Amino acid sequence: MDRKNQTPQGQIAQVVVEFLEVAVSCIVFLKGFYPARAFERRRYMNVVVQKAVHPQLAGYIHSVTAGLLPFIQKGLVERVIVIFYNKDHIPIEKFVFKLALSQSYGSNIEQSSLEFALRAFLIKLTVAETLTKPLPSDSSWEIAAYFRSLPADGIKDKEEDAQMWIPTDTKMWMQPPHITPIKSMGCDPLKMQLYLEQPSPAEAKDPAP
Repeated sequence: MDRKNQTPQGQIAQVVVEFLEVAVSCIVFLKGFYPARAFERRRYMNVVVQKAVHPQLAGYIHSVTAGLLPFIQKGLVERVIVIFYNKDHIPIEKFVFKLALSQSYGSNIEQSSLEFALRAFLIKLTVAETLTKPLPSDSSWEIAAYFRSLPADGIKDKEEDAQMWIPTDTKMWMQPPHITPIKSMGCDPLKMQLYLEQPSPAEAKDPAP
């Protein structure tokens, strides 16, 4: 997509959405949820990544991340989460991308600098397997987004976009989760954190692999 005529927020949001699509694919590959043939080695931002190529899998990841574009651009998305569940649909692990896009930033971005910062997240993901736990049998997963707010009334196209999103029925852990930081960047106009959430030792029950 041509970004020359976009606002800085539009340019950044487009890069972030493309990054999230690749990052989610890498996370699902990392967890071994699907056979390796559902993925293909690609080079993205000069990093070798695992990109989903199975039509249904790739289509789901693309449609969800692309659907976030107008909300990320407006600074409405707080977190994008890849959630893994056990057979009872109780979360057992969450990869959390926490976002904050400055709405007051008015300068053109240097795309190379932004991509350099995001590249570090992908590199961290390639070596994050030791931080995670094996998935139990009959597990499932989904992508969820947490919004700071939904678009105000009167913005028709954004209202239609918002209607595509439904409230999540994800169960909450009773105890505060165990959080493992993976990577963060804190420079304007984009702040992002990636961390892993797992049930606290007091709450977690070791599932049979």
